[in-house]
Amino acid sequence: MSAISNEVRKGFYLDSVALMRLSRTIAAMPGVAEAALMMGSASNKQILRDAKLLGSAGEAAHANDLIVAVRAKSGAAARAAVDDALQQLDAPRRSGRDAAMRKPRTLRAALGLLPGANLALISVPGEFAVAEARKAIRNGLHAMIFSDNVPLDDERVLKQEACALGRLVMGPDCGTALINGVPLAFANRVPRGDIAIIGASGTGMQEIMCLIARGGKGISHAIGVGGRDLGAQVGGLSTLMAIDALDADPTTRHIVIVSKPPHAGVAAKVLARVAASKKRFTICFIGGEAVTVPVNAALARTLEAAAQDTLGAPVGVTPMLLDDRARRRPGTIRGLFCGGTLCAEAQVVLAGKDRHVASNVPVPGSTRLDDAGERHDRLIDLGGDAYTRGRPHPMIDPSVRDDALRDALNDQTVGAILIDVVLGHGAHANPAGRLADVLAAHGAGGAAVVASVTGTEDDPQCRSSQLAQLAQAGVLVAASNAQAAELALALCRV
Repeated sequence: MSAISNEVRKGFYLDSVALMRLSRTIAAMPGVAEAALMMGSASNKQILRDAKLLGSAGEAAHANDLIVAVRAKSGAAARAAVDDALQQLDAPRRSGRDAAMRKPRTLRAALGLLPGANLALISVPGEFAVAEARKAIRNGLHAMIFSDNVPLDDERVLKQEACALGRLVMGPDCGTALINGVPLAFANRVPRGDIAIIGASGTGMQEIMCLIARGGKGISHAIGVGGRDLGAQVGGLSTLMAIDALDADPTTRHIVIVSKPPHAGVAAKVLARVAASKKRFTICFIGGEAVTVPVNAALARTLEAAAQDTLGAPVGVTPMLLDDRARRRPGTIRGLFCGGTLCAEAQVVLAGKDRHVASNVPVPGSTRLDDAGERHDRLIDLGGDAYTRGRPHPMIDPSVRDDALRDALNDQTVGAILIDVVLGHGAHANPAGRLADVLAAHGAGGAAVVASVTGTEDDPQCRSSQLAQLAQAGVLVAASNAQAAELALALCRV
């Protein structure tokens, strides 16, 4: 019988990404079945209940309290894990008064330390994010909202107010931005240049900016707007404002807009604004219906095509190993993705080759996973809400993908496994190494593993180092995510 131990820290806040990292560290301790460190909001407490982690102490916590929750094989193991978590939480607080002064607890205090700041990055539980963003825009700041689980109506009202004040709101659920060369949240180190990206997609922006960097060009800005901005209810408010800002920016020559399929009426408004600009645009609505773009724009079907249009050249050539019979096995394709837009791009590529694709990412032409038959390729965005409730995103902790990868390797109907490896700030220090460890533990046999690496040489993980580890583990690495899908398909054909 397992034991649950909870400890509540009153009025204690730590960034959600840091909490998720610590959760995984504690969960790996001997005798621990599961662990989570979460703020005591109603939605978080429900997640803990569902995971059988919430005890009476946690039930009594309030939204501003931190819950440390552990389920272990014994009461002693659970208590030891909680104590270890508390020690790690306290460690940064022992760094002295000067360090504390550099970590203000309110927006007002932060502005006192940095009176020239013009952007606030907000990463608090979703129910508090809009209130903090509203404080920011009313104090003359633009806002990037990393937080998710923000009600759609609240997003719309916030963005309407921000537009009236001349302030840009990026997000909610904005995971990537690059402003004046400064990477924010999950972003890559790329050269400065005259190409800008506006994205309702984090990994979509990352893939495009990294392909552009490998093609020898640079990025002026990458502005995330949140995945719902181009929906009917929000109406593209942040996207239109971002176009205005980049249209007036003398350092920007070419603008790329990337998103999953937008609402038709919103797409029309965006394209009308594009037509009024004197700059060149590339429009990439992944999986969307074909649209007529103005004369100053090109339409790209994939992220790779968007990068190629911007560069005016191919991004690289994949070695199609069709003669390597040992690696070929007819069957289905299993895609295990960190990035939702990378998953969607793979769907577009495979569906264009008359494959039946099932996925948890809503792209026209594919079916849902629960409707899939045995002959469907199955592509899963493991960063989706259903897979990350109370758990780290797979870009932060790639072990989230381990069980699904083992299942695919053991499935004799799978001919190829499609993997994305995403580098950059905020991502795991060595995702390729983690993947290599799982493959080594599995041993010989199983489907061919095909990967793409979204990243650059200057990223903390170093792209060439990641490529070398993947090659040593027997992974076939393509030049782009789209080319990885093409290679997986070639390996599965009879």
